[in-house]
Amino acid sequence: MGDTKTETDNLVQLKKLYKIRRQEILKRLGHFKKVWNKNDKKIFSELCFCILTPQSKAMVCNEIINKLIRNQLLFKGNINNIMPYLKKARFYKNKSKYIIEAREFFKNSDNIRIKDKLDVKNIITTRDWLVENIKGIGYKEASHFLRNIGFGENLAILDIHILKNLKKFGITKKPPKSITKKIYLDIENKFREFSIKIKIPLAHLDLLFWSMETGKIFK
Repeated sequence: MGDTKTETDNLVQLKKLYKIRRQEILKRLGHFKKVWNKNDKKIFSELCFCILTPQSKAMVCNEIINKLIRNQLLFKGNINNIMPYLKKARFYKNKSKYIIEAREFFKNSDNIRIKDKLDVKNIITTRDWLVENIKGIGYKEASHFLRNIGFGENLAILDIHILKNLKKFGITKKPPKSITKKIYLDIENKFREFSIKIKIPLAHLDLLFWSMETGKIFK
């Protein structure tokens, strides 16, 4: 991290804001940890939420998933049933296909069986496995999903909000035009080192940065 006056001032403000929002962040992370103890459908719905999020607003994506669940379409609807609900998300046609394909991938008989396929004792390997096997899931989405089901303490969700703040605090120079696995892991390591240096846990810092841009502690 640079030692310019601007970055120092930014860091002072960051720590002040963290004191204000720390309890809310802890509450949200506690909520994520409880998700894993719920049924496979809940876990799968979190995966679908993360499939929807690229270049789309999280609140909008969450409402889409809730509507699909209320209308009994997320787990049973075909692509023509699902697609109209996704129109507020960017690339909704592709994302509709990704949800259907993910559902088929995790289906066992007529039921969703996703928890059995996730090795939560080895989250880094599981993240790689998700990226390799589930269409629509890259390193950002896989990290987001694993965080949302309670296993993201040491993962970074490098969306535009986070990348903007990494530049602001001198951790990176500018957001890359494209993010390969190597670039993602390199930025994640720098983010992790920064969190250790300023003594704010990575998962806390991720939510804090996100809230600075959106005004909310969400998911």
